[in-house]
Amino acid sequence: MSHELVILTVTAASVGFIHTLIGPDHYLPFIVLAKARNWSVLRTGVITFFCGIGHVGSSVLLGLVGISLGLTLAHLKLTESCRGQITAWLLVAFGLVYLVWGLRRAFRSKPHTHTHLHVPELAHAHEHGHTNQHVHPHMVSSPKNLTPWVLFIIFVFGPCEPLIPILMYPAAAESLWAVLMVAAVFALVTIATMMAVVLVSTFVINLLPSHHLARFSHALAGGAIFLCGVAIHLGL
Repeated sequence: MSHELVILTVTAASVGFIHTLIGPDHYLPFIVLAKARNWSVLRTGVITFFCGIGHVGSSVLLGLVGISLGLTLAHLKLTESCRGQITAWLLVAFGLVYLVWGLRRAFRSKPHTHTHLHVPELAHAHEHGHTNQHVHPHMVSSPKNLTPWVLFIIFVFGPCEPLIPILMYPAAAESLWAVLMVAAVFALVTIATMMAVVLVSTFVINLLPSHHLARFSHALAGGAIFLCGVAIHLGL
């Protein structure tokens, strides 16, 4: 292994870790949705893992195609920039829709009291909400099944901005094997960092008392995802 390839490999690991850690959009959607939807640790980890593969894999594939066709770095950077804008809009749209749905669900489930008068001498009252009433089974399961797919599509569009210009194109000067090695290191570190942050954060959040916010958990999740999209648009 050449000295240049060693430097690129170390850089790939460092950039993958830092790029993921400073980008909340890499892990915040999974954390808030896992809490809102009561995902198990296994389900949360699996969803994060496959979304990470889609996120990194799409940029690796684009970089390999660009190198094979001899495309200029400027063309690929423009493509990645467009993909980034698409991802931001998808996060904004998904977060906004989820926020509205969460607020509607929260206000519909607000506990209230009904008084029942059975006979003139006997009356009783009980408190309940309407969220889980009169809902058909397919209406309950559909959002749970759809949400991971929406996340996966969003992350496939999401570019790994530093991967192609900083790592893959310089490695192409060495060999195709060097490109694949650098991309693999970047992918492993990126996905591992995503999963570590998501799982540790989810574990810590589940230890905190949050029963008073449980009714608004979906709305808070939607708001957090919406803000991630806005932050990308603003370049934060």
